[in-house]
Amino acid sequence: MGGWRLSRSGRGRRGAGSSAGSRGLGFRSLGPGLVSGAADTDPTTVATLVVVGASTMFGLAWLTLLMMPALVVVQVLATRVGVLSGRDLQRAVRDGYGRVVSVLFLVSVLAVNVVTVAADVAAGAAAIGLLVGVDSRWLVPGFAAGVLALLLWGKYDEVERVLKLVMLGLLAYGLAAILARPDWLAVARGSLVPAVPFTREHLAGMLAILGTTLTSYMYVWQTVEQVEEPCSRRELRYREFDGLVGGGLAAVIFWCILVASGATLGAHHQHVDTAEQAAQALRPLAGPLAGAVFAGGLLASAIIAVPVIMASGGYVTASAFGWPRGLSRTPRQAPRFYAVVVVQALAGVALAMAGIGPIRLLFAASLIGGVATPLGLVLLVLAAGNPKLVGPSRIHVGLRVAGWVIAALVATVTVIFLAQRVHLLPG
Repeated sequence: MGGWRLSRSGRGRRGAGSSAGSRGLGFRSLGPGLVSGAADTDPTTVATLVVVGASTMFGLAWLTLLMMPALVVVQVLATRVGVLSGRDLQRAVRDGYGRVVSVLFLVSVLAVNVVTVAADVAAGAAAIGLLVGVDSRWLVPGFAAGVLALLLWGKYDEVERVLKLVMLGLLAYGLAAILARPDWLAVARGSLVPAVPFTREHLAGMLAILGTTLTSYMYVWQTVEQVEEPCSRRELRYREFDGLVGGGLAAVIFWCILVASGATLGAHHQHVDTAEQAAQALRPLAGPLAGAVFAGGLLASAIIAVPVIMASGGYVTASAFGWPRGLSRTPRQAPRFYAVVVVQALAGVALAMAGIGPIRLLFAASLIGGVATPLGLVLLVLAAGNPKLVGPSRIHVGLRVAGWVIAALVATVTVIFLAQRVHLLPG
């Protein structure tokens, strides 16, 4: 699995030898980082920011902007680990730190994935229901089946092309922020002047934002894409730039969602429990177009994220046990890999139809991610500094230090949040 991979057509995708060819291939291969960044704006993130915006208005807008350098660091680390080691992150963890650690990582990823798949499938169905005016409950199995069809019968290149096309729908969140007509002075103050009241509400919001924006499937998928769509070390700088753009774009979208929800739900002290309520609340507050735009963005988020989450679960499971894996293989060539993908889908649909409010399910998924994320970040930074994995040209120490700082920040917020929950700290 490590090293170069053949596509289903049998053609290798090794980098071109000449510098001119390398330059052309590098620009043509831009996209993996954009897909990872776009997938990070999944409905879990949307719901988290809606909840945070409704409860704190623009009080944590600064954190969404602060996530930009954090996302860029994590994306670039994942890119380098994938390219230099020729392994996805789970395979790198197993080869570098043994089966026990890789299984712990596997459990942390799958625990987040199953809840997130359930939440995102429910949100995608709810978005369709809003746009066409039907009950969304019965759309959940159909939405999940459509995603499974894409993964089971589409080649890796075809899946990536679909996700790139759907990414244009994320521009709806920027339009929603404008249609919300926020107080731009208050937005600027909340965005540029960090303020963290020591309350359970704000700390829970911080943990949720950190957990949902740095969740493990994002950087696992980034390493997977480097193996599925390999490049030479000479072309690494193009992939790093791609990851940088993807991380930056994701942070801007986060900010737009929080501004739109803060200016509407937060300003009018409205609480939401479902995705339908979130979009419907925008109609009287910001006009019918704003509600439709929000629903369109939510649908785009779900279409991009759910395939990535399901596939990443298949990759980490198959890598942990050494099974044949990859969307570049057919279900007959990698049956257990695809079985894991299908099981995640079925578990997600069952949970989504259990009657739990989608927004509450999404917010719970982000909190679970906040608790599990530090483990994945630590393993990513460890892999980046392991010469047995990345070779003699170890990843720059400054980048690794930045990765440790991000992991420590997420871990600190997690500890504070849990201490508040058990009443060891006020809030």
